[in-house]
Amino acid sequence: YNEYKSYLRMRLIRFLLRYYPPGIILEYEQGDKVRTKTIDLLDLTERSNIYELVSQLQSSEPLITPSKAEQVTKLLQKLKARLCQPDAHRYNHHKTIRTHVLPVTNICFNKSGSKFISGSYDRTCKIWDTEKGEELHVLEGHQNVVYAVAFNNPFGDKVVTGSFDRTAKLWSTSSGKCYHTFKGHTAEIVCVTFNSSSTLVATGSMDTMGKVWDVELGVEVATLLGHSAEIISIQFNSVGDRIVTGSFDNTVNMWDVETGQKVLSLIGHRGEISNAVMSYDDSIVATGSMDKSCKIWDSRSGQCIETLHGHSDEVLDVCFDFRGKQLLSVSADSTGKVFDVRTYKCTATFVGHEREICKGTFNPSGKRVATASSDKTVRLWDIDAEKCLQVLEGHTDEVFGCQFNYNGDLLISGSKDNTCRIWRDANFRSPGSAH
Repeated sequence: YNEYKSYLRMRLIRFLLRYYPPGIILEYEQGDKVRTKTIDLLDLTERSNIYELVSQLQSSEPLITPSKAEQVTKLLQKLKARLCQPDAHRYNHHKTIRTHVLPVTNICFNKSGSKFISGSYDRTCKIWDTEKGEELHVLEGHQNVVYAVAFNNPFGDKVVTGSFDRTAKLWSTSSGKCYHTFKGHTAEIVCVTFNSSSTLVATGSMDTMGKVWDVELGVEVATLLGHSAEIISIQFNSVGDRIVTGSFDNTVNMWDVETGQKVLSLIGHRGEISNAVMSYDDSIVATGSMDKSCKIWDSRSGQCIETLHGHSDEVLDVCFDFRGKQLLSVSADSTGKVFDVRTYKCTATFVGHEREICKGTFNPSGKRVATASSDKTVRLWDIDAEKCLQVLEGHTDEVFGCQFNYNGDLLISGSKDNTCRIWRDANFRSPGSAH
């Protein structure tokens, strides 16, 4: 009865559409507070029956009343239409930006791609205007290499930097001001990340520890103790109550954010971990290792569900698509592979790079993959056709990273030639049109 009364006090303000991954966000009033609730539609496909889906949503979500059914139907039809659109992006070189004099370590877009950041051996991070290729701010203050950088996407108003000086710093994107310096690690910081609500930062270090920091207060809230070698990857789950860390001790740990306690150890790889990532729905963890394999793990039990073989050399990166339905692995054997996470079958192998692939990423729709290689190129691949669509050339040294913006019409590549190259779709829309 009390629950029913609380629903009566809820008033829907509006629906927001989310394309990647597919879903709708309900903004509503409860008492004097505005809240949001997300309905994920990860299984929505071009074959989905929208009317059946709306009926299911009505029965499970009290805010979707019969009077809102027509509006929700139109939203879902719009979402379905976007998913059915053919992925025809073709990228042209837009700009080459000489970001730093000393080597660049990492690059990162904000959500829309209107800005990007670059870290460097010159001890700075720079914020750039993507369209103009202009430097907006130089974030100075670290005493050593700035190795790890991250935006607090989707908000994009803050940046965190991790340095070999054993500190991390939190910055304002708009002013370039340093809000906080996070001190406590005893060795180089090599990975940093925000939680999805931008209230916490997590850092991983060569001191074998992870740490969690409060964004507003600038204080340490947890230390993650349990690895026996450096932590090289760190990620919050979508809900924000768990952190997954990958280490050179061949293991992956899962941690309770609130207590900092280790809740699971994923043990089974016979080589150093290159990356560990959680699926969007938080149900599985994927790991890549120097032992030439990937593994899929149940995030609740810690059991290894499947070992994915096929690479003949070290696996250097793994990532999920937005929905968490496909996994990409890239390797020192110069190939990339896509696996269906439900069947564990390899659905595509990408052959064409002449040297190792360091990094790979799905585009937002999950129909294309971009790979960055030591052969100085980025390649764009069609998953279904299993073929290379474009070779993005121009860098004069190894390409260490690439990333799409949220709309998928911008791609950034970072290279050891100290430049970032911006690649833009011929039908590029301004970042203001991102959802």
